[in-house]
Amino acid sequence: MPAIELKNVSNRVCRDISLAVADRELLVLIGPVGAGKTSLLNVIAGLDEYRGSVRFDGRSVDGLPAASRKVGYLFQNLLLFPHLTVEENIVYGLKVRSASPEKTRRRAGYLIDFFHLEGLAERYPANLSGGEKQRVALARALAPEPEILLLDEPFSNLDYKTTKYLRLELKRLQRELKITAVYVTHDQFEAEEIADSIAVLHEGRLVQAGTAEEIFFHPADEAVADFIGRPNILDCESSRVLGGGLVEVLCSGVPIVVPHHGGPIKKIAVFPRDIYVSPDQPPGPEINRFRAVIEEIRLAGALVVLTLKLGENTLVSEVPRVLFETLGVEVGSAVFLILKFRWIRVC
Repeated sequence: MPAIELKNVSNRVCRDISLAVADRELLVLIGPVGAGKTSLLNVIAGLDEYRGSVRFDGRSVDGLPAASRKVGYLFQNLLLFPHLTVEENIVYGLKVRSASPEKTRRRAGYLIDFFHLEGLAERYPANLSGGEKQRVALARALAPEPEILLLDEPFSNLDYKTTKYLRLELKRLQRELKITAVYVTHDQFEAEEIADSIAVLHEGRLVQAGTAEEIFFHPADEAVADFIGRPNILDCESSRVLGGGLVEVLCSGVPIVVPHHGGPIKKIAVFPRDIYVSPDQPPGPEINRFRAVIEEIRLAGALVVLTLKLGENTLVSEVPRVLFETLGVEVGSAVFLILKFRWIRVC
């Protein structure tokens, strides 16, 4: 599948974007609403006019219409045809391209099996669950055997459990089909879970591109730091493997249990929203539970920002204002902290 190269791409939203997506890579575009994510997908697909250059495997596609670019596109609102069955929706693109009946039949059977849609082929979209609709839409995007797959916030309207399952399925699918993919989301956790690399857009400009580790631990500027939430970053002076995918690290003398994926751990990051604060000792296991002292309290709209002293470490926590008002704490108060294990990142 081809690599994608954008060179100085500009239009009514995008501003001089140059970006490369490697062959078989899954690049995730993140950024706030209006940053230009969908517009950039439309440029790659050939749906929006633009200045600059788009190349697939080094060959310019600037003069090619959308139908000739061999791009599959999964839109946020899915756009399934309500009057067509699941099977008819899946093969719609093949029929538009006048594929032979034999190829259409063969491709439909393969995709229905691949996406576990057996038994649903004759159903209409109104009789499908949200997850089933997503799988049908993805199968339809892949039916014409595109070389590039574009996905615009495809799981944004689904519940967390379904979204997580479909994200993992998408990553498996992308690897199995060895297809180059660009995926748009505003959810940085979603980006981190599936991305080979991440590109951050802000006000139509590309402000940083790299791995999730580079984005979270080394934000390029204030725009990136603000968008990802300015994590607390702690240096780790030593570590001890606990087994079971866990390691205990010492951060200025404070022992913190973190996920272990092999290799040394130099830093950890914890976002302010992922630090639980309570004046009372919370129930449960003692893992990542500490005593700290409030050094500063600052109002920030619907949030209250707490600066906390944990040993020699200074941490920032964000608490919803309505919740903070029930805590009954002030500057100098001793509180209990929980660093939520599942949201600790390591470097």
